[in-house]
Amino acid sequence: METKKIVGQVTPEEIAEIQTLFERKNGLTELAKVVTADNNELYEKLVKDMGETSTKFQQWWEQKSKQYGWESHPRGNWEINFQNGDISLVVKDA
Repeated sequence: METKKIVGQVTPEEIAEIQTLFERKNGLTELAKVVTADNNELYEKLVKDMGETSTKFQQWWEQKSKQYGWESHPRGNWEINFQNGDISLVVKDA
């Protein structure tokens, strides 16, 4: 079980930034399911792109959490509502 609580909100521009990263990350994850290591050049490019995108994604959350002072929790993570920019803290029960 988990609890969910709204802890902040971001601007439309910030929504667009994280949504682009989110969609790219998901697209690369799907692509990774069909690309094999046989195609070494494409595989290496995919791995590199996945690493860079994941880093940017994590940096966005870290930067915004510091900027806005969002509440956090050791067993929690933040989620965004792409429609209105609400940021929720989702905490998984132990």
